[in-house]
Amino acid sequence: MSGIDRLIINSAFREPEHHWKYSVQWQTFEKEPGRRPAGYFVAGQGSNAYNDIGQFIELPLVNMIRPRVKAWRENGYPGVTGVTKKLLEHWNDKEARPYPFFWCQMDAMETLIWLVESPPSGRVGISIPGDGGLFERICTKLCTGGGKTAVMAMLIAWQVCNKAAYPRDTRFSKNIFIVAPGLTVKNRLHVLRTGGSGNYYALFNIVPVGLMERLRQGKVVINNWQALAWESDEAIKKRKGIDKRGAKSDEAYARAVLGEMATAHNILVINDEAHHAWRKNPEIKVKGKEAKEAEKEATIWISGLDRIHKTRGILTCYDFSATPFAPSGKKNDEEALFSWIVSDFGLNDGIESGLVKTPRVVVRDDGIPDAASLRSKLYHIYVDDTVRDDINRSAKPEEPLPDLLAQAYYLLGKDWLETFKDWRALGNPVPPVMITVANRTETAARIKYAFDHNRIPVDELCEPAYTIHIDSKTMEAAEGIVLDNDVTVDSDEEEGERKLSKKEAAAVLRDTVDTVGQKGKRGEQIRNVISVGMLSEGWDARTVTHVLGLRAFSSQLLCEQVVGRGLRRTSYDLDENSDIFTPEYVNIFGIPFTFLPHESDETSAPKPPKPKTQIEPLPEKSEYRISFPNIIRIDRKFKPVLSVETDKIDRLNLDASETRLRADLAPIVEGKADLLKCTEIDLEKLEQELRMQRIIFEATGQVYDLMKSSWQNEGTKFALIGQVIRLVEEFLSSRAIVIDPPLFNTEPLRRKIILMMNMNKIVQHLWGFIRLKQTESLVPIFDTNKKVRSTGDMVTWYTSKPCFITQHSHISHCVYDSAWEVTESYVLEKNPSVAAWVKNDHLGFEVVYVFDGVVRKYYPDFLVKLTNGRMLVLETKGQVNRQVTEKRKALEEWIAAVNNMGDYGKWCCETSYNIADVDGIIAKYMTKDDE
Repeated sequence: MSGIDRLIINSAFREPEHHWKYSVQWQTFEKEPGRRPAGYFVAGQGSNAYNDIGQFIELPLVNMIRPRVKAWRENGYPGVTGVTKKLLEHWNDKEARPYPFFWCQMDAMETLIWLVESPPSGRVGISIPGDGGLFERICTKLCTGGGKTAVMAMLIAWQVCNKAAYPRDTRFSKNIFIVAPGLTVKNRLHVLRTGGSGNYYALFNIVPVGLMERLRQGKVVINNWQALAWESDEAIKKRKGIDKRGAKSDEAYARAVLGEMATAHNILVINDEAHHAWRKNPEIKVKGKEAKEAEKEATIWISGLDRIHKTRGILTCYDFSATPFAPSGKKNDEEALFSWIVSDFGLNDGIESGLVKTPRVVVRDDGIPDAASLRSKLYHIYVDDTVRDDINRSAKPEEPLPDLLAQAYYLLGKDWLETFKDWRALGNPVPPVMITVANRTETAARIKYAFDHNRIPVDELCEPAYTIHIDSKTMEAAEGIVLDNDVTVDSDEEEGERKLSKKEAAAVLRDTVDTVGQKGKRGEQIRNVISVGMLSEGWDARTVTHVLGLRAFSSQLLCEQVVGRGLRRTSYDLDENSDIFTPEYVNIFGIPFTFLPHESDETSAPKPPKPKTQIEPLPEKSEYRISFPNIIRIDRKFKPVLSVETDKIDRLNLDASETRLRADLAPIVEGKADLLKCTEIDLEKLEQELRMQRIIFEATGQVYDLMKSSWQNEGTKFALIGQVIRLVEEFLSSRAIVIDPPLFNTEPLRRKIILMMNMNKIVQHLWGFIRLKQTESLVPIFDTNKKVRSTGDMVTWYTSKPCFITQHSHISHCVYDSAWEVTESYVLEKNPSVAAWVKNDHLGFEVVYVFDGVVRKYYPDFLVKLTNGRMLVLETKGQVNRQVTEKRKALEEWIAAVNNMGDYGKWCCETSYNIADVDGIIAKYMTKDDE
C-alpha cells in the first residue's frame, strides 16, 4: 500500500473528484478519477491471505439515485415547494454561516428531499425495499464525522416549515419523534429541539429568519430505546404485589411514550444510530451474550414503533447510521447492509475528504509475523494463540498480561508518549488519549491493574487519576442520574463528606468519559480509557490518537464502529491556499480493518492538534461592552411617484463571453461520448419570437417583488406595477446598459437574449438606483426575540487561529484572519479616542444585502465605540468589486435607518483601504459634526 502518500485528496465542501483504488497486481493504491461507487467489502471466505481485498458488494439503489439527484440539483430543484426552495438556497449560501455545510451533508439532505418532492417522472424505476413492517423506512448512511446531527436538524426544519406553510400537504409532518440508542446519544440530541439555547438551528443558521416562526410550530420529542419497553401480560402475572393490572393498550402505550405530542398523528420518526433498530428474523438464532442483547434492543425498538404506527401512523421513519448493518441470516458473524439505504458517504469517502483523522495500522514489525497471513501479529493481536486463550478465562486483576499484549502496549505507549511531549511543547493543556476496547470485564481489569502498577513502562500513562476503566454495566447504572459539577469520587472519606451511592459514582464516571478531552470538564486530563463493549457509538472524544483493539472483531461493522471512536478531528483547519483539510492521525493496533486504506508512513507520530484558545466575553471587562440593534431587514417608504434619470445611473457592463448561447450534447456509450451523434442547443434558433415586452415584464416582476413589501403608497398594486414597467422600459432602452464586445450588440436578437439571461444583474442594478434615489424613509425591522444584542451575548468558542489578548475589548481575544487585521486591531487598542472595540467574530452583527438576485449576509470587520459617543462600523478591504460595493450600500442604509430612529446613538461607517488610514478615520469621526 505504499502508493498512498496522502489520503486526503478531496475537499469536504465539494463532490469528491478522486478516490483510491487497490491494485492486486501492484499491491498498491492508485488514484482513480470520480466519486467512489456506493458499496462495501466483504472479507474472503478462505484464509485471510495477504493480498485478499475481499469482495466488493455494490449498493445498486444508491448508485441509481445519485445521478438523478445530481441532475435534479443542477436543474435548480424542479418540483419543490416555495419553502423547500428557500431552505435549499439558504443551505447553499456559503456566506450564511462561518463554515459551509459539508458536501456530504447537502448530498444526504438533497436525496431525502428528492425522494419526496422531485417530479415523479424523475423517480421512475426507484423502489425502496422495506424491512417487513408496515411503515416506510429510509436510511442515510453517513460516516463518523460527517455531521449527521446537523442533517437531522435540516430534515426537521424541512418537514416542520413545510407542514406549517402547507398544513394540508400530507407529505410533511410537524411532529417529530427521535429515538436514540442510549443516554449519551439522547443527551447529545437535545440540540435538535427547536427552542432553548444551543440548538443547532441557531448554531448552524439552518433556517432563514423568515421561517423561524414556522419552525417553532414543530414538536420534537427525544427518547432512548429503553423508553419504548413495556411489560407483557406474562411478565405482569409474575410480578409480586397486589397491582395486577394488565399490559397497556396500544393507545395508552402511545400516549405514554409520545409525551407532549400524545395526541398527534402522522408522526415523523428519526432513528439515530439506526443499526440498533432492525426487525428480528425468526429464522436467525443468535448466539452469544452480545448478540442476544443486541436482538433484545432491536426487538423493543422496532416493536415499539410498530405500536405507535398502529394508533398514530408513522409518516416515514428516517434512519441515520455510519454502519447500518443487521444480521443477514447466512452466518452468525455476518451482517448485511439495510436494503433501504438511499445515500452513502462511507468511512473511506470521509477519510479521502479529510472529515476524519487519517488512520494508520501496523503492517510489519521486527518479530515473526503471523504464519498464515504474513501480517504483523500486532495487526490483530487477539487471534494469536498465546493471547486469545489467556484473555478468555476468568482471571484475577493482578495476573500478568500475555507477552504479546504487553509488548503492544509498550510500543503503542511509547508512541503515545512522543505525541504527549509534542502537545505539551506546543502548549496544549489537554493530553492525547489512548483507548482500549477489550473482550471482557476480567481482561479490562487486568489491563487497568497493569497500568496502575507501572507494569507498562510508560509512567505518564500509568497515573491512576488519569485512567478510566468503564464497561456497559457502569454506563447503564448511570442512566437518569444527574449530578452537580462539583461532585467527585474519593475513596478516602473525610469528616462530613457524603459517600456517593453506586449509581452516583457511576454517573460521575460516565460524565468523565463523556467529557474526555474537553477543557474545563471532568474528563479534561484523561489520558487512558480502558473499556468493555461501550465504545461502539455515542462517544465523541476528539483527542484520541491511539487505539488498541483486543477482541474477536468478527465483522467489518465492528471494526468500523471501534475505529470510528478514534477518528473524530480536533480541528477543521484548511491547508494554506486550498479548501482541503490538514491531515490529523490516529495510530491503531489490533483492529483488522482489512479494507481500510492507510498511509504508508509507519514511523512518524500522530501530528498533534494546534493549541486551542478559548474566546469569550469577560465579566471583569464589562465596561467595554458594545451593544447594537438586532435588525433583520430594512423596509423602505418610497416616494408617491417614482422616476429614473437614466443619465445618472451608473453604467452596467454585461460580458457576452460569460453567456452561453449554444451547446452540443452527445450520447454516452459505455461511458464514452459519441461525438458523431451530437445534437445542438442554439438559443438564437429557439428564441426567434423573443419579444422585448417579455423582457420588460420579467424585469418588472422582479423589481416589484423587491419593492412591494415596503410600498406604502395610497395607490393600488396595479398603479405601482405601471410605474415600475415605465422605469424598466426607460432603463433597458437607455445607454446605461453596455454589452461587450460592441459588435455583439449589433444583433437585436442576441441583445435580447443577453438581457434575458442577465436579468439578476439588471434588476439589482436598477433596484439599487431606485432604492437610493426614490426612498422617502428607511424603516428597520427588528428580531422580535432579541431587539438588541451585545458583546455579552457571545457564546464561548475555541480556535486554533492566531489571536492576542485584548485590553479595551469586552471579548477576551481578537482572532486574526489576515496580517492586515493584526495591525488594525493594534491601532484600535492604542488610539486614545477609542473607548471600546471588538472584532465582529461570532457576535451576530450582520447586514442583509442582495447580490445577483440572492439575499446574503454581510459581517463588517470591527465595531468601535469612540470617546465622543459615536459608534463606528469599520470594514477593511484591499480592493473594490461589485459585491463589495453592494455590501457598502447595504451598510450605509443600515446606518441611516438606525440614525433616523435616534434610539441607539449616532452610528457611522467607513472602509479602510490602507492599514495606515485607521487613525485618520477615527480622527474624522471625532471631529465631524452631527448631520
